[in-house]
Amino acid sequence: MSEIVGKKPYTGSVRAVVLDWAGTAVDYGCIGPVAVFIEVFKRRGVGVTIAEARGPMGLMKKDHVRRMCEMETVAAKWEEVHGRRPNERDVDAMYEDVEPLMVSSVGATAEPIPGLDEALKEFRQAGIRIGSCTGYTTPIMAVLVEEAHKRGYVPDSVVCPSDVPAGRPFPWMCYQNAMNLAVYPMEAMVKIGDTVSDVQEGLNAGMWTIGVTKTGNELGLTEAEVGALAPEDLRRRLGAIQLRLRQAGAHYATESIESCPDLIAVINGRLARGERP
Repeated sequence: MSEIVGKKPYTGSVRAVVLDWAGTAVDYGCIGPVAVFIEVFKRRGVGVTIAEARGPMGLMKKDHVRRMCEMETVAAKWEEVHGRRPNERDVDAMYEDVEPLMVSSVGATAEPIPGLDEALKEFRQAGIRIGSCTGYTTPIMAVLVEEAHKRGYVPDSVVCPSDVPAGRPFPWMCYQNAMNLAVYPMEAMVKIGDTVSDVQEGLNAGMWTIGVTKTGNELGLTEAEVGALAPEDLRRRLGAIQLRLRQAGAHYATESIESCPDLIAVINGRLARGERP
C-alpha cells in the first residue's frame, strides 16, 4: 500500500469496489422494493404509480417514503383521500409497515444478476476487495444477505444506512466499507450502482463512480421484459438513463455489472497517470 502521509497522488490500482445491492448485484430490474411501497400507500387508500414508487430508489427506506410524500402528485392524491397533505406522522406510520413487508418479500429477489459471478472473479483475481451498501436496513439485509449467500454472492463487507449516521447521498456507508476493508485512499475505490443517489454517494465519498443502466431501477424491467423490447426502443431508453447518470456525475455508465471489470482497467490507467475522481 502507498504511504498515507504526503501530497503525492495515488498512482496504484483500484483496491476495492462498493456495490449496491438491488438492481446492481441482485434483483434484476430492482423489482422487489416497488411492490412494497405501492402496497404501503394502498393501505392508506392512496394509489401511487410504479414511476412514483421508483423515483426515490436508492435512499434509506424511510427517506424513500418521505420523498414520495413530498412529490406533488402523491401529496395531491393523499389530500384528495385524507383532506390534507401527508405529514411526518404519516411517514412514521407507513415506515412501520415497510420494514416487515420488505423482510417478508426480499428473499424472493436475491437472485444474482447475470454476469455478477464472472465480474467478482475478475475483481478478486486483480486483488480487489468487494464492499457493498444499500438502502435497506439491517433487519431487511439479514434476510437478503442469507439468501444471496445461498446463491453464491458473498461480499467482503455489507453496510446498511442503519449502521451509520445517514444513508445516501451521504458518504458514510462508503467510508464504513473503506474501514471494514482497510482500504485507503478513497480514490482507490469505485462505487457501482444503478441510481442517481448511488452516484452522488460515491462522489461525496471521493470515489470513482460507475452507473449501471439496464439491470437497475432506472429501466425497472425484469430480464424477460428487457428481452421483449424492440432493440431500438431499448437503445433509446438506455441512452436516456446513461445521460441521467452521467449528468449526476457518474464517471462511467454501462449496462450491467458484467462489463465493470473493463472499466476498472480504464480507471487503473487514469490512476497511473495521477488522476483523481
